[in-house]
Amino acid sequence: MTTIVLLTLTGLALAAMYFLLAAGLALIFGLMDVLNFAHGAFFTWGAYSAWWTIGRFTAAGSQEGSTGGFLLGVLVAPVVGALLAVLVEVVLLRPLYKRPIYQVLVTLGAGLMLTQMTSVIWRPDARFFPQPGWLADTSTVLGARVPNNRFLLIAAALVVLGGMLLFLKRTRYGLVVRAGAENREMVRALGIDVDRAFTLVFALGGALAGLGGAFGAAYFGSVEPTFGSVNLIFAFIVVVIGGLGSVTGSALAAVIIGLAQQFGNYYTTWAGDFVVVLLLAAVLLLRPGGLLGDRT
Repeated sequence: MTTIVLLTLTGLALAAMYFLLAAGLALIFGLMDVLNFAHGAFFTWGAYSAWWTIGRFTAAGSQEGSTGGFLLGVLVAPVVGALLAVLVEVVLLRPLYKRPIYQVLVTLGAGLMLTQMTSVIWRPDARFFPQPGWLADTSTVLGARVPNNRFLLIAAALVVLGGMLLFLKRTRYGLVVRAGAENREMVRALGIDVDRAFTLVFALGGALAGLGGAFGAAYFGSVEPTFGSVNLIFAFIVVVIGGLGSVTGSALAAVIIGLAQQFGNYYTTWAGDFVVVLLLAAVLLLRPGGLLGDRT
């Protein structure tokens, strides 16, 4: 029983990290029809910015970060992700909104460049991610000792999910963005600056990726330049299974994939990723639009 509890909570924490990365992808594609291959780099830079910030408050040689440093790092990470996203959207993507293939090539190139820059700036070797003692410590749940950072990651994902749904359905900008995605010219004719709204969406997606990077680094305990690239693959799978553009679908798919990976990898050394690929194939064959492809 304790093993099942531990695997379930760890799988949900992994799902939460996938969701934070995939939510921005789903939002950007669903509202702007842009497949952003630079998204993984926003995740990586969020992780490194949090790591660098925490390091300013950590004594030399210590493996335990301060609570204040960690909280500041969690605030800095989404800001860095948002700034990078705005830079990519304004400089590279805005002139190419009518050229989808060029968008893919440009974002792929931007992602590779940003990933390589992390190797140059912080070197290619993995770096230990300091955490406060209370966060690295464990709590007992039904006999299972679960790291506290798992609970924080799950809570952050739930807050983000609720916030995104409120933004899309209850705020003026959310309504403008959804309307602009349907008919950009009509919304412009009403005197609304659609470009600004789309930049806001891209910034929000980048902020979520940066936040996911900070929490993901806490989950794995280290950061490295390929951190975002590896997890971006699973984030794309989450978006496809959940339904392109569906935030709630991404949340559901992330839970399925996170649990499948944890249980699969525990009982065998290879089944976790294999099960994910099987799930992806099954969804593409039986429901090509994804689990909740027609919903927000």
